Amino acid sequence: MRISLPRIGLGGAPLGNMFHPVSEETADATLDAAWEAGFRYYDVSPHYGAGLAEQRFGRLLSRKPRDEFVLSTKVGRLLEPADKPENAKPFVDELPNKRVPDYSADGARRSIEDSLERLGVDRLDVVFIHDLSEDQWGPQWRDYFTQAMQGAAKELTQLREEGSIRGWGLGVNLVEPCRLALEQSDPDVFLLAGRYSLIEHHEALDTLFPTCQERGVGIVVGGPFNSGVLAGGSHYEYDEIPPAVRDKKARLEAVAERFGVDLRSAALHFCLANPVVLSAIPGTANPQRPKQYMDYFNASVPANFWRALKDEGLLREDVPVPA
Repeated sequence: MRISLPRIGLGGAPLGNMFHPVSEETADATLDAAWEAGFRYYDVSPHYGAGLAEQRFGRLLSRKPRDEFVLSTKVGRLLEPADKPENAKPFVDELPNKRVPDYSADGARRSIEDSLERLGVDRLDVVFIHDLSEDQWGPQWRDYFTQAMQGAAKELTQLREEGSIRGWGLGVNLVEPCRLALEQSDPDVFLLAGRYSLIEHHEALDTLFPTCQERGVGIVVGGPFNSGVLAGGSHYEYDEIPPAVRDKKARLEAVAERFGVDLRSAALHFCLANPVVLSAIPGTANPQRPKQYMDYFNASVPANFWRALKDEGLLREDVPVPA
């Protein structure tokens, strides 16, 4: 792989008031707990709470030695002051900023400058072009994709060549944009949310990961618990949990109980077993979770558990699992 990252990181969306408000005290306690638990990779975005998550991460990271952590954020939406918050779903009680889609080279530069100011740091390690996909923009996504390939992608490539950033890629919820980006540009890493997990992994495994492996492009798995489904959450991709997902989760839980395995630990270990996956980044706004996540990461999962999942058709026979 052309780039390396810590194997586990902290995703920033929940600290942008995703689904429900989070007090500043709780946000600070969560980030302090993450640092104390050993997290040294943090991913955030201007989109999360219209700048709120970046501000909150900045309160922690601006006080830490810059060489001791890895930081990624995203471009694609510029923030402009507004009279009132947009509260764009799934976020609530946001900062009073308006999102302006901009995937141009100039937009990428401006977005990075604004993020650095909110985060209180002097550099970023990785920059993802955010939500360049149909689930976010509908049919218009292809126009934005073209703009990004001609604009933001070239700007980020130049920043990487200059040494200003270590790498760049897309941060998306769908596989197709990543495949197209590999055809049209030279990314280093993709942040793929919810598409490689115990619940869902077929498309990425078949259509994206082989090319990534050939090209030395890494994957950061966002949402390794599938929007929290595998950790007892009540949402799936910002909506209600579909019956098919509930059924598969129940079957996974039954096998996990049989082998005395915590399904959350299994979810992390599964993602990280694939050789193209560099890191998994669960998110939280609960100060108790970071240590729990690190415990899941450090736990061992017996080999016969993975064999049972394959025997019961819950995992494909050819999918990589921990040795």
